[in-house]
Amino acid sequence: MFPKDKFARVASLYRTTHLFCQEKFHGSSRKTKILSAGALFLGAFTIGAAGFAPAEPDTSDAPVHAIVKDLALPDLQQQIAQLEDREEFYVNEEKVRSGDTLASLLTRLGVDDAAAASFIKSDTLARAVMQLRAGKRVMARTSEDGELQQLTATLSDGRDGGQVNNLVIERSGDSFKASTAPAVLERRVEMRSGQIRSSLFAATDNAQIPDSVATQLVDMFSTNINFASDLRRGDRFNVVYETFYNNGEPVRTGRVLAGEFTNAGNTYQAVWFDEPGSKIGGGYYSFDGKSLKKAFLKSPLAFTRISSGFSMRVHPILGIWKQHTGVDFAAPTGTPIHASGDGVVDFVGKQNGYGNIVVIKHWNNYSTAYGHMSRFATGLRKGDKISQGEVIGFVGMTGWATGPHLHYEFRVSNVPRNPLSVDVPNAQPLNGGQLARFRAVSTDMNRRLSLLRPAGENGNVTLASR
Repeated sequence: MFPKDKFARVASLYRTTHLFCQEKFHGSSRKTKILSAGALFLGAFTIGAAGFAPAEPDTSDAPVHAIVKDLALPDLQQQIAQLEDREEFYVNEEKVRSGDTLASLLTRLGVDDAAAASFIKSDTLARAVMQLRAGKRVMARTSEDGELQQLTATLSDGRDGGQVNNLVIERSGDSFKASTAPAVLERRVEMRSGQIRSSLFAATDNAQIPDSVATQLVDMFSTNINFASDLRRGDRFNVVYETFYNNGEPVRTGRVLAGEFTNAGNTYQAVWFDEPGSKIGGGYYSFDGKSLKKAFLKSPLAFTRISSGFSMRVHPILGIWKQHTGVDFAAPTGTPIHASGDGVVDFVGKQNGYGNIVVIKHWNNYSTAYGHMSRFATGLRKGDKISQGEVIGFVGMTGWATGPHLHYEFRVSNVPRNPLSVDVPNAQPLNGGQLARFRAVSTDMNRRLSLLRPAGENGNVTLASR
């Protein structure tokens, strides 16, 4: 229950507030009176009620305990002395220029060291610096007064597939030592696109694509496109490939990781997939996981023209109408001839009008013949196993031939067929876990290729049948 004495005090306070409001707000609106009176009453009640709450302890006089500790400040003069005693080195990087001498190169590198120059001229390994071709990068680390501490340059660029090595010249006291060390290459992924106006290599040159990448493009799509005769003005291509750098300098291109080629309205796509430790090995696949390797190439030669097709013709030597049982590919003498498919050599030697000829037997009663060769591949013999793309000989004009060319025949059960139109199956597609891992790779490559396509073409790629 509320105590009587306290209740009486609140009631008295309310009456006092009510009389005050009558005097204070006389003539004011009813609403104003109510709100104002209520506010005063609540304020008064709050003041009165505050007297009932327990008082908080007063801590203003409580003692304060402070901990004071002296911190040792670093000696500024000692720090300055340490910096002055530390030996400073300077790093400069320059490209070798045409007509450079050792003296001019070292000057641009900030090297003022007669002993270093003398060592480079006299040491068998270090002398390689003087033989670097224009455009190669050289890096030198020198002291403040120009003394050479270390010089690094790339000796071999690995373009032939070999190891990339760096030449390192180091100072040790008053002497120098030269050595080579394998370079740690940086792998970068490049993306380029181009359009055919005259030839594939002209288009790749305009797009600043290396020739080695253009050659890989031909290999990727050679089972679908005959690059000697099928290219059309306006054909387009996109390519994603590896480039390897050493000290910021591109030293070689690697594998084409993905590509697409639009030829005569049909778009062919390929993505490289290689699962380490897998028995399937690496290869190119379409984006649905089907292998792009067909049993036979369309052309055993790269970049040639067809001089005679599979048809009736007037024989150039006999002068009579006769069925031409193969396709003639005109090419300079000595052009490498590649096996169009895996198989076994069934015949190698001379044979009537064919001149020097190689016959390869393949699976399922298929066979191919390559005539008019100037010479055979070294060591080629009957019974040898041959892989698709392997060089088996070289273009010539032996036998009945009026000029250097390859006579190429495709036979089924020993009956000649047109090699440009015969339909042959592909290799086995991916499946199961391989396909799941492949999709992770292909999704990334497809995203990259989509960035290279002209506006409006993304997502509208028409895949040609394979």
